[in-house]
Amino acid sequence: MPHVDIKSFPHELTSEQTEALAADITEVIIRHLHSKNSSVSVAWTQVQPDAWKEIWDSQIAPHMDELIKKPGYSM
Repeated sequence: MPHVDIKSFPHELTSEQTEALAADITEVIIRHLHSKNSSVSVAWTQVQPDAWKEIWDSQIAPHMDELIKKPGYSM
């Protein structure tokens, strides 16, 4: 704990770039939540643009009050 779950449109990243993304996110979590590196997990799910509304409807819009960074768009 904590677990970060990233969903985004598809991006082609090399394995090195993916590792760097996870390392950067982990560093921020450690700095702000005082977690241990071994306690942090990061997931990355790539979602096709035509399927994003499902993510919005199920995971973003219903939880707007819980978001610590709200999106600057709506659907």
